[in-house]
Amino acid sequence: MRTPAGDSRSWGTLVAGLGYHDVTDLPTESGFQRDGARPYRLGTRQFREHLDQIASGPVKPALVHELDLTRPGRHLLLTFDDGGKSALSISDELCRRGWRGHFLVPTGLIGGRTFLTSSEIRQLRASGHLVGSHSHSHPDIYRDLSWEQMVVEWCRSADVLSQLLGERCLSGSIPGGDTSDEVCRSAAAAGLRYLFTSEPRLRPRVVGGCWVLGRFCAKTSTSPDQIAQLSQFQGWASRRLLREIRNATSRTLPSLYRLYVGRSTRE
Repeated sequence: MRTPAGDSRSWGTLVAGLGYHDVTDLPTESGFQRDGARPYRLGTRQFREHLDQIASGPVKPALVHELDLTRPGRHLLLTFDDGGKSALSISDELCRRGWRGHFLVPTGLIGGRTFLTSSEIRQLRASGHLVGSHSHSHPDIYRDLSWEQMVVEWCRSADVLSQLLGERCLSGSIPGGDTSDEVCRSAAAAGLRYLFTSEPRLRPRVVGGCWVLGRFCAKTSTSPDQIAQLSQFQGWASRRLLREIRNATSRTLPSLYRLYVGRSTRE
């Protein structure tokens, strides 16, 4: 593992990050129960079909801390946000294939009815997966926080995980997916070395010593064929364009965007 000290891009490196949330056929038993979570909650059969397509592709999933992102290469990473109970069955599915993933946990929800317990998080790590921060309280629009609030969210979550697992927490993902340069810098200031966004970008960049890695976040509407294309490093430009249009809309109409997020995140 090597992490450059300055801000830069690794132009010879491509990282296809595929992001998931809950995977369950019993939606009331895992993760967030609000309306906004439904489009990201895949069934087990659909998830297995996605994994089958990834398995037939040219690159198998890796763990980010095992990579030298300063050297040219193509890598594929699997991430799972929110820390819902279904993480345990996801872990089993990955391990059967000899794969490992990144599980990003909002630490303020640990032990909740539909969320992982401390012992279950240790079980994930013991199975070889990386466990990282998804903030502490899962703010709905992270970039709206003050600088101090951003840093506190990362630090508090990283401290909880470090004490729980007995190792430094180096990775995180942005809750809600709304990012900015300040969000990335706050993660670096809190000591994170890898930050997953929801921006579908293949080329990683470094902000303040922290690698910022893009992802495509799968929904129930995402077909296995689409995953096959993305895992072959194709179709990312069009996904990025759609995301940029969404971002532009949310910034142009911030009040309406906050209203939409507020309604979609109600339990």
